[in-house]
Amino acid sequence: MTDIDFAVLGTGGIGRRTLEVSQHKDGLTPVAACDRNGIAADRDGLDIDELLDATEGNIASGPQSGPEQSSSAERSSADSRAAKPRDDGDQPRDGDGRGDTEGPDAATDGGVAADATGSAADAAASDGVKQTGEGAGVVASEQGEPTETPIDDVIAVSDAVDAVLIALPNLEHDFIPRIADRFADAGYSGVLIDVLKRSRVIGMLDERADQLEDTGITFVCGAGATPGFLTGAAALAAQSFVEVHEVDIWWGVGLKSGYEDNRGTVREDIAHLDGYDVETARGLSDAEIEEIIDAHDGVLEFHDMEHADDVLLERAGICDAEDVTVGGILDVRSDEKPTTTTVSVTGTTFDGERATNTFELGDETSMAANVNGPALGYLRAAVRRNRAGEYGVFGPAELMPGF
Repeated sequence: MTDIDFAVLGTGGIGRRTLEVSQHKDGLTPVAACDRNGIAADRDGLDIDELLDATEGNIASGPQSGPEQSSSAERSSADSRAAKPRDDGDQPRDGDGRGDTEGPDAATDGGVAADATGSAADAAASDGVKQTGEGAGVVASEQGEPTETPIDDVIAVSDAVDAVLIALPNLEHDFIPRIADRFADAGYSGVLIDVLKRSRVIGMLDERADQLEDTGITFVCGAGATPGFLTGAAALAAQSFVEVHEVDIWWGVGLKSGYEDNRGTVREDIAHLDGYDVETARGLSDAEIEEIIDAHDGVLEFHDMEHADDVLLERAGICDAEDVTVGGILDVRSDEKPTTTTVSVTGTTFDGERATNTFELGDETSMAANVNGPALGYLRAAVRRNRAGEYGVFGPAELMPGF
């Protein structure tokens, strides 16, 4: 298999770790990365060490207005940068590459919040963070360029990109599907891969399958840890059985770096707590989220989460979505996992025996290792399929042995 050049949308926690992990994988070259303020692109490959050093503790995030509030001139500029013009009349731009389109701190999945005066960037610089440009995030890198239209800028160089990993929070259910629209409308042919969580998004992507196939896009949805790594583990564990009765996914994550460096991840998870949903989670201020964390002594426990493992296992023919349960424990004050991550698949064998196969992750493996390693693995698998002419929407279980 030839080398793969890829881009990353979003340089918060997940995006940064993806770039870092890729340095340890042969044949993977990051050629573009963007956040809400800027883009870095080099067809020969980015200097990842410099980019990570420049943005350490200085990730572009913070309150923002949605793209529908941008001026018509900005939208016209965005259109002119795309690889192929859009014909969407006066419709607002859907997704501007800055993360979620509304709500406090919805822009990325980590970093220092920037206020209107740019004080976050100043604070980061005063703390000794290397900066070679003005502002927060990618533009602080000597490779970075400021932009109002980061996704369109990535699309503009997409002829040199085999795959695009979307590392953005999905607090608007249709946000990731709208990004897929942007690439398809621009005529991109290649791989799109995301680490989304919520079940209902899969149907939105399926509705776009014909368009993606026509364009030559192979889209792998839910390719992180859960869904993703653990979905694939369940697909493997199911191979012992002729009928699967239930799948139970139970995860443990320790994030000593806390909410400040994992904003999108924690905010999305809070939406699963009793009394909260996506809409209320989007509207919470930083202070309110910190209060929730304090009220739980830093340890949040989740049950019956709307993670897409259920519909992804169903579409792979392994079991009904209602037979899948997902839960876990998040400790934002310790790097130690509060519980061991397991996948248990219960079924009946061809000779009538009922049994449970259990897959367990080592407690020493971090969230970064279990999200970004599999994401890059699924990216490789998707590129192979794309180069073989297989286009459309795929889940992680569909890239495993068939059931």
